[in-house]
Amino acid sequence: MLIYEYKLAGSKHTYAAIDEAIRITQFIRNKCLRLWMDTRGITKNDLQCYCAVLAQDYPFATRLNSQARQASADRAWCAISRFYEHCKQKKPGKKGYPRFQHDNRSVEYKTTGWVRFVCSKTAKRGRSSNGSLFR
Repeated sequence: MLIYEYKLAGSKHTYAAIDEAIRITQFIRNKCLRLWMDTRGITKNDLQCYCAVLAQDYPFATRLNSQARQASADRAWCAISRFYEHCKQKKPGKKGYPRFQHDNRSVEYKTTGWVRFVCSKTAKRGRSSNGSLFR
């Protein structure tokens, strides 16, 4: 897998859109962890389905692409499965119990990209022509 990292020279609106996407990603990951803590027997598929429920319950979560929402649930599941693996291997010391994120700095987009901005009033506020931040 190729990972590209960039330094952006964008406008305030672009930075605001990226910050909002990062906050939404962190929110979804933390909600998935809370679901795992509160409910016994949660699987990876349950976390993927929970992303759709979060998008329906919280209108701001729909601004993030569904694949990006599922990628944040995957990250939560990776932390959970790593904890289970350490418990099964009976590693000495702390097992790495999954913790809530407070300083998340990334959003993962797998196959999608940015929506082209249209020169209109909505584009000046950092939105696409259909009103969403990302496709």
